[in-house]
Amino acid sequence: MKRVLLGMSGGVDSSVAAILLKEAGYEVIGATMKLWESDDEYIEGGCCNMNSTMDAKRVCDALDIPHYVLNFQEEFNKCVIQDFISEYKKCRTPNPCIECNKYLKFGAMYEMAKKLNCDYIATGHYAKTEYSPEYKRYVLKKSNAGNKDQSYVLYNLPKELAGKILFPLGDFKSKDEIRKIAEEHNLLVAKKPDSEDICFIPDGDYKKFLEKNSNLKEKPGNIVTESGKVLGKHSGLYKYTIGQRKGLGIANPVPLFVKGFNIEKNELIVGEEKEIFSKETVANEINLILVDELTKPMQVMAKIRYAAKEAKATIYPIENGTLKIIFDEPQRAITPGQSIVFYIGDIVLGGGKII
Repeated sequence: MKRVLLGMSGGVDSSVAAILLKEAGYEVIGATMKLWESDDEYIEGGCCNMNSTMDAKRVCDALDIPHYVLNFQEEFNKCVIQDFISEYKKCRTPNPCIECNKYLKFGAMYEMAKKLNCDYIATGHYAKTEYSPEYKRYVLKKSNAGNKDQSYVLYNLPKELAGKILFPLGDFKSKDEIRKIAEEHNLLVAKKPDSEDICFIPDGDYKKFLEKNSNLKEKPGNIVTESGKVLGKHSGLYKYTIGQRKGLGIANPVPLFVKGFNIEKNELIVGEEKEIFSKETVANEINLILVDELTKPMQVMAKIRYAAKEAKATIYPIENGTLKIIFDEPQRAITPGQSIVFYIGDIVLGGGKII
């Protein structure tokens, strides 16, 4: 019997993943990662607090599988929280879930799986891994869940692990199907709401989090146009992101959007909506799953943020392991710090960080 270490957040997705794995004949071990200390350990929502840990334990008890709590607070602070703070200091907009997947789920958790003599690790993500005869390797693919597909946030998994990761929910088309399975098994989490906030910022106020946990403080400066015309004042560059319209506090005949930052002058640069569209960008920190390296241009479908639609593009390898991306059509608010992920059909080629 193959043994699998399943990351369990206490939510319905990972709980049903445990059911499916067990029914498929695996020996399942549940693992909940303790990643950060909350001011209120029993706060509702999130995926790493005491409530969620207890929910995961109850599910494991109900399914008669062992449950471990893995203390990865040190790794999480170093690889996720400090990266989050550092990126905002550089006026970049990070995606901490992607960093968590890279360093914690497919890093620290996989190392723990090896210590527990597990053959696989698994999560409740909506994605697929399978062997591709065409590419002669295991590949990461989109799930059948349409808009709920989560392959975008998984592009950073090491290619050598693709054959050792299971995504039991990959063939399901809707969350309703998952909740129905949970109800059929009388799981208490069957109707538990989805967690959509950043786990270490459960109230969603990332500005307050940055001010409390770093030396980022309000620092007034000018809001300017590209030509340097002063339109108003901002209270700190870390409070804004590319494409933002709300919260600028300036009156103008046409709507204005955040276009960029001049960190040296502490200026927030704004422009009309047409000014935040562009066809080109560059990415680094490239992770390729489908191929070992890119040696020539390749046509792909590219996605510049989790909620964005895929768009046709050509990627070009340039110096120092970076890629230049040229879209067929201009894209709205390409944002430094966000990940750009490349697809060939329903297979994830890889991705990187927008510079």
